Amino acid sequence: MADTKILIVEDDQNLLATIKYNLLKEGYEVATAIDGAQALDVARKEKPALIILDVMLPKFSGFEVCRILRKEITVPILMLTAKTAEVDKIVGLEIGADDYMTKPFSMRELMARIRAMLRRADMGKQQLTDKTESLKVGELEIDINRHQAFCQGLPLALTPKEYDLLVFLVRNKGFVFSREQLLEKVWGYDYAGDTRTVDVHVRWLRQKIERDPSSPSTLLTVRGAGYKLEG
Repeated sequence: MADTKILIVEDDQNLLATIKYNLLKEGYEVATAIDGAQALDVARKEKPALIILDVMLPKFSGFEVCRILRKEITVPILMLTAKTAEVDKIVGLEIGADDYMTKPFSMRELMARIRAMLRRADMGKQQLTDKTESLKVGELEIDINRHQAFCQGLPLALTPKEYDLLVFLVRNKGFVFSREQLLEKVWGYDYAGDTRTVDVHVRWLRQKIERDPSSPSTLLTVRGAGYKLEG
């Protein structure tokens, strides 16, 4: 992990110092930023393996930073928010964040989330070095080697987590998975309580792969059970 750099963007100096201390103790390299403008500069210069991004920041909000960075890089982004309104969590996911945590949170859970996100990112990189593989279901095609998905022959602009979710569902076509199972298999950890993360990613995937997202025919909801993909 010595070469794994994590960027912390947090204007609360005490919290920033605490997170940095715990990351260093885990063996990670750490870069820091205390406002949105600095976050963009550091992210572009340091090219971190993961970004921990607070929502409430001076100059640019975490939402703005996430939106800008997501157009430039595919690094996993974990958003931190002190807000409890569901809409704030959804906004973060919709603009490309891979996960979020609501303050206050335990350092133990934060470290677990970080390990899971980095593990998934490493798996994605490993797939690029494997033999060429193409997955096809209906109008969907995924080129694993190029890390690119297509629908009706057109490339899809997917966030890293949308891509991971789509690959998992395509590989397991026809099988039903609960939200908790998807969190474990795709996000890489047991998610205590709030499973809205899955619902948001499913909704946005449907916007990109369904002819009529309001009446999906590919990514289906199985009432009382979860989701499945059909082709």
